[in-house]
Order: sequence, then structure tokens, then C-alpha cells
Amino acid sequence: QVQLVESGGGLVQVGGSLRLSCAASGSFSRLNAMGWYRQTPGKQRELLATITRDTNTNYVDSVKGRFTISRDNAKNMVYLQMNDLKPEDAAVYYCFANVMSWSWTGERAYWGLGTQVTVSS
Repeated sequence: QVQLVESGGGLVQVGGSLRLSCAASGSFSRLNAMGWYRQTPGKQRELLATITRDTNTNYVDSVKGRFTISRDNAKNMVYLQMNDLKPEDAAVYYCFANVMSWSWTGERAYWGLGTQVTVSS
């Protein structure tokens, strides 16, 4: 079993910052690409940022220059530093990881349960 648990969400004012964390635990051999999505009611889940194991990153245009994704392979963690938050950033944020294991071939995608980010004006 593999679990991903997000933390760090909460209420922040417009222009403020939050740092989300996601911890992976369980039985696996390797975490490949990791990243963050967000979702608001009635909308599709939006991919925000990804980071490869060797820390190549990609961002959706709407968060470039404001959000920074990072990871700590030794701790099986991925982070999302969010600065200059806007009302439209309010959402549930989910982390994911592409996981390799001795129990299966190839990668499997795992998701966390999400953490709420609320931005007040």
C-alpha cells in the first residue's frame, strides 16, 4: 500500500503565501514524477506543477512565477510553495506520485486526499 498525505492548506489573505507538503509512505521502491493538481467545485481537476525525480519542473501558465514545486527524495516528500495568492487560487489541492514497486511492473499513480486552500479578499 502507498499513501500520500497533504498538509499545509488553510485560510490566507490575498497576496499571502502558503507552503503545501505531501508525504508519501508505504511499500514502494521509487517515486518518479510527482506533482500537484487543484480542483474547485464544478470544474475539472487542473494540473499545476510537476517535478521529475531529478527535479526538472513544469508549471501551468496561471501559476508560473508564483508557485514553486520542490521535492526531497530522501524524505519522500513533495512541496508546493505558493506566493501572491489570488482568490482564484482557492481550491482543494491534491498531490500525486508515479510510484514504482517490487509488487508490480511499471508505474502506478497515487493521489492524496487533498488539502483545502481558501483565499480571502
